[in-house]
Amino acid sequence: MYEPRTFVDKLFLVLKGLAMGAANKVPGVSGGIVAFVGGFYEEFIYSLQKINLKAIKLLFNGRFKSFYRYVNGQFLTLLIFGMLVSYFSISKLLDYFLERKELFVWATFFGMILGSIYYISKDFKHWERKTIIAGILGFVVGISISFLNPATENDNLWFIFVCGIISVSGMTLPGLSGSFILILIGNYVLLLVDSVNALYDTFAEILRGDFSFIKNNERLYTLKILTVFTLGSAAGLVTLSHILTYVLKHFKHITTAVIIGFITGSLGVVWPWKRTVFKTDEAGRVFLDSNGKEIILNYERYLPDFGNSETWWAIFFIILGIFILLGLEWYGEYRKK
Repeated sequence: MYEPRTFVDKLFLVLKGLAMGAANKVPGVSGGIVAFVGGFYEEFIYSLQKINLKAIKLLFNGRFKSFYRYVNGQFLTLLIFGMLVSYFSISKLLDYFLERKELFVWATFFGMILGSIYYISKDFKHWERKTIIAGILGFVVGISISFLNPATENDNLWFIFVCGIISVSGMTLPGLSGSFILILIGNYVLLLVDSVNALYDTFAEILRGDFSFIKNNERLYTLKILTVFTLGSAAGLVTLSHILTYVLKHFKHITTAVIIGFITGSLGVVWPWKRTVFKTDEAGRVFLDSNGKEIILNYERYLPDFGNSETWWAIFFIILGIFILLGLEWYGEYRKK
């Protein structure tokens, strides 16, 4: 049973949710890293794991207070609230900077991942044959994912449900970026940009007393897609948490080694110095998808030019990212005292 939280603890929990939501939306970055380094990963997984048959029985029997306590409701409510707010605020800000200062955003997240590698591995003293092999496998998988070519968009509702499960993998598995995998399977723009913007626009219109969206078939279909995606995400959070609880209990050292290897391999995904490669025809014209968006093939990575002032600013943001993670670590250690 967890101790009662002060107002400051609750505020920080919402801020952690903001950070997790923002990180989970950025391709190549895992919200699970924020939870892992922030010192609340195990509580997060444990709380999700408590959403089981017993919890469902409590809910259907009208024992709402017992249900709330059993699933660590205050923790989940505040954290998920922060994530939801993030999708309509911080993530919008991230989208803005990704369009205008992409290099610096990637540099900051590159630094954060470097910091997370240090944090996870500094106290890991269990390197032996099995864990070394596990670490190497994790590294190979992580770096291989970064060089895969994205697929085309698919709005089949069953596929959207599976995408929901995939999208939350980054929240439960540190180092695995659910948003980057959505790019690889072609549905990142549809699910994390178009759908979220459609919901935002709908809420804005309702607040103005404008219900014209009811006659907008395209908007309604996009909201339907978002609903299915959300259901898939909820199912993914619960099912993956049960699997992870078992894995962490029985194979903790091997799992940690895989995570360290995977996060290290994923550095290739967030390498700051890269250009987006679009799908083009022989004449050099860029192909567009059904929504008029440019189709991304992959990213072309290159070495930084140290004669360019932007390179040194990027290095500054890498260092900033490292210190952000160290700050999370220091807070996590302080919280344990």
